[in-house]
Amino acid sequence: MWLLPVGCSATLALDMSCVLMRADACLQSEDAVLGGSLRLRQFKHGHRFGHDTILLAAACPGRAGEQAVDLGAGVGAAGLALAVRVEGISVTLVEADPRLAALARKNAEHNGLAARIDVANLDVTASARVFAAAGLAPESQMRVLMNPPFNDPLRQRASPDERRRSAHMGPRGALAAWVRTAGRLLRPSGTLTLIWRAQGLAEVLEALAPAFGAASVLPIHSKAGRAALRVLVRASKGSRAPLSLLPGFFLNDAAGRPTREAEAVLRGSATLPLAEI
Repeated sequence: MWLLPVGCSATLALDMSCVLMRADACLQSEDAVLGGSLRLRQFKHGHRFGHDTILLAAACPGRAGEQAVDLGAGVGAAGLALAVRVEGISVTLVEADPRLAALARKNAEHNGLAARIDVANLDVTASARVFAAAGLAPESQMRVLMNPPFNDPLRQRASPDERRRSAHMGPRGALAAWVRTAGRLLRPSGTLTLIWRAQGLAEVLEALAPAFGAASVLPIHSKAGRAALRVLVRASKGSRAPLSLLPGFFLNDAAGRPTREAEAVLRGSATLPLAEI
């Protein structure tokens, strides 16, 4: 016997698609970011977006009139935050999970961004032909941003939740494959912005080396005196300029309270130094 979600009419004529949609909605929460200027629905369990995606959007040097792609977009947090920050930019959200892609589309509509947002239900490692069929031809984009899965399944325990596992765990070579996709999509001098675990910076620089230069690295620290947790990296396609290591960015002060700079980025409209080129 079916137990119907609260709010669904228990009649024999009830369409099962209604049941499934209502059940799905019960598993979601609506969360405010950027001080409430962006409201996003996401699943209550499994992977949930956090500071990483908002920092990523604040580090992308997008401009009005440009086209950008958010690879592995999930429910669209980073790409939609970029669209809120940069009036006039167009963003395509690329997400392999069809339920997350559908939620990303709804989030764009809910925030009045549908006119500037496309959603492509694609695996990031799909072929150039598949991407082109979805309207993402080679060298068609000026900006790419991405938050790839950066935990090694051979070294770290994987989550039993499929979506959380997919978002966090990447096989060896996954980063290089994502970077190759970004390089294919970007125009010459276009930029790739990504966030990664700080201990893996060498892996990032190695993946960038074949096609990118002018890499700028921004270490992200939980507080002063602590080793960096993350690195934000921006690089330009085809550039031969050298690496630049920027002063660190601190999320909390010595007492554990958010710093004024972090609040301005996470709750306001402030950007990070990587957004300046």
